[in-house]
Amino acid sequence: MEVVDIASLSKSVLWATFAITFALGVIMQKTGFCSMGAVSDIFIMSSWDRLRQWFLAIGVAILGFALMSYCGFIDPLKSIYTGNKLLWLSTLVGSVLFGFGMVLSSGCGSKTLVRIGGGNLKSIIVFLVLGLSAYMTMRGFLGILRINTLDTFFIAFNTPQDLPSLLSGPLGIARANLHLALGLVIGFAFIAFALAKKSFWTVENLIAGFGVGVAICAVWWVSGSLGYVAEDPNTLEEVYLVTNSGRMESLSFVAPYAYSLDWLMMYSDTSKILTVGIVAVLGMILGSAATALLTKSFRWESFRNTEDTANHLVGASLMGFGGVTALGCTVGQGLSGISTLALGSLLALPGFIFGAYLGLRYLQIRLAPNPCS
Repeated sequence: MEVVDIASLSKSVLWATFAITFALGVIMQKTGFCSMGAVSDIFIMSSWDRLRQWFLAIGVAILGFALMSYCGFIDPLKSIYTGNKLLWLSTLVGSVLFGFGMVLSSGCGSKTLVRIGGGNLKSIIVFLVLGLSAYMTMRGFLGILRINTLDTFFIAFNTPQDLPSLLSGPLGIARANLHLALGLVIGFAFIAFALAKKSFWTVENLIAGFGVGVAICAVWWVSGSLGYVAEDPNTLEEVYLVTNSGRMESLSFVAPYAYSLDWLMMYSDTSKILTVGIVAVLGMILGSAATALLTKSFRWESFRNTEDTANHLVGASLMGFGGVTALGCTVGQGLSGISTLALGSLLALPGFIFGAYLGLRYLQIRLAPNPCS
């Protein structure tokens, strides 16, 4: 049996992740891809273009994941999204809180990294507060609160919670075949919605949707295929290299904030290693910064006033707590998770949108003039 060079393979996984996320940072900076912007554009300007970008990315990610699974490149059941326990209340509450928080913070986790690369000082504060809040929700007192309250409400299935696993038995169809069929139908449905309006067919919109969707698939392949070792020579067990969860991962930008801060603060601890999530954070920032500098759009930006500061602090805290509670952000659940067709991810998507709507309504009320003043 050929001995696997774990160290060399780990470096390949990290460099591949960096290259993909650097390119993703370029795409998001150049096209303005933003899940919060998708909702706000509809609410404020009645423009559906950025929501179509998001849904195009979802469709591409679902198709890519289904095809890679069917061809045997990745194991669709080896991610955190397809466990047999559906934490329905945590998912609903967490996604709504995250959606509300991303409006107060001027963007979700991925947008925050893009804005940091563009010179936004507010987003650096959001990064720090979101990371601390996420860490406390994973391992601190907020985690104890979450586990003892929201996480006690769940549905336990006899199978993984993705749609192909849940439906293959009742329909009498092999899971792999059903996954491909559902992936094609649902994926093309999202793509059809995005491309239904001819005015959407601009280079910028298509690059945003297809580029983000392909990036999600690419990281699934890097983590689940390139980084997969059937038998680790040290433990003699299968392993997914340099992932924080120990499973196959794609992009998410809540928990990796916490892991990035932990790695930076505990750098001298040799047990703290670079992971896919941490490198993805760095790649996004540098890709965005390179684009901003080359296009001369780099601008320093700070808080306008006390209320602006408070909104960003509260919003970042809500995103940290909500993102961990919902098992991901608008990228983690709203793209990576939903590409697996997991029930929890399908539940989180409307939660993000509803939470963002509530956040926009709140800001609208705050900005409305008081008729009694």
